[in-house]
Amino acid sequence: MPMTDRVIPLIDQRLISLKTALPAQHVAPTGLLHDSLHRPLRDLRISVTDRCNFRCSYCMPKSVFDKDYQYLPQQSLLSFEEITRLAGQFVAHGVQKIRLTGGEPLLRKNLEVLIAQLAALRTPEGQPLDLTLTTNGSLLARKAKGLKDAGLNRVTVSLDGLDDAIFRQMNDVDFPVADVLAGIEAAQRAGLSDIKVNMVVKRGTNDHEIVPMARHFRATGITLRFIEYMDVGATNGWRMDEVLPSADVIKQLQAELPVVPLEPSAPGETAQRWGYAGADGAHDPSLGEVGVISSVTQAFCGTCNRARLSTEGQLYLCLFASQGHDLRSLIRGSASDAQLASAIAHIWQGRTDRYSALRSSLPADVGAGGRRVEMSYIGG
Repeated sequence: MPMTDRVIPLIDQRLISLKTALPAQHVAPTGLLHDSLHRPLRDLRISVTDRCNFRCSYCMPKSVFDKDYQYLPQQSLLSFEEITRLAGQFVAHGVQKIRLTGGEPLLRKNLEVLIAQLAALRTPEGQPLDLTLTTNGSLLARKAKGLKDAGLNRVTVSLDGLDDAIFRQMNDVDFPVADVLAGIEAAQRAGLSDIKVNMVVKRGTNDHEIVPMARHFRATGITLRFIEYMDVGATNGWRMDEVLPSADVIKQLQAELPVVPLEPSAPGETAQRWGYAGADGAHDPSLGEVGVISSVTQAFCGTCNRARLSTEGQLYLCLFASQGHDLRSLIRGSASDAQLASAIAHIWQGRTDRYSALRSSLPADVGAGGRRVEMSYIGG
């Protein structure tokens, strides 16, 4: 059934948050903060805008996010200074990697200023952060050099196929694939390292693009990652029969381009790594690698070390959460840095989220107690 024929109720999760009080008990940052399941805090994803210039059906379907959709007013968004101040407290608790997301983050005016501020942060050990950004690539050709100059380390580009007709259909704004490819090339020229391309695979829509995408990015220094179509939010009309398991993706690749399993690159890594094999059957580093993110068929909740900060300062502990914790009211109030750090610590220490591991036992339309937040609001 076409997406336009589906009637999908929308509950605005931006209006649903948990009031965050200043904790009575002070928690000093040690860089070793763990949640109730002993998972460390290492990765912070910051959404800098709820706007996007694409209307991908799995994220911001046009039937919901139309010309009448009310985006967040400018005064609701965290300023760059507020984002940096909060990020500093997360880093003090052990965050080593910050990813900027959206919506489409490159739509946020003067984003380079924020990148420069975040690039100046240091871990408790005095190390710079791994600072990266996820983009649909539409503005990357003109912005890549400025992003690199501001201090961005890496970039991940969302690209769901090389076939121009399929790509235009999936972004639903008739945007050409050639312009995204030009953005990826610009990122390489600018010196952004470890560039990744993420492809959401939807059975019956773009699964025939798996091997062509792999052939295109093989031996280019760019890592292609295949992501299982996820049940994020309440607007994308997700169905299990549209999920192509990562195991099937690897089977398709093996038939054309032999790959061998590789060790994880870091603790809590969401992607399973596979390296292209050379003539001897072993991984040939010159050919590069691919990754599969099995967010539906193989839950990785047990090692999840990611927190998410929304555009308006709500802290979410899971991509599939239904409620955030309001940090904006604290930072715009009288909270000191020590009080902000304590509030973050209390929230993380109480974290029990593991939606993906429990997915099969939960009702289809709920997350942790209600409708799930939209991916376009807190990023992927």
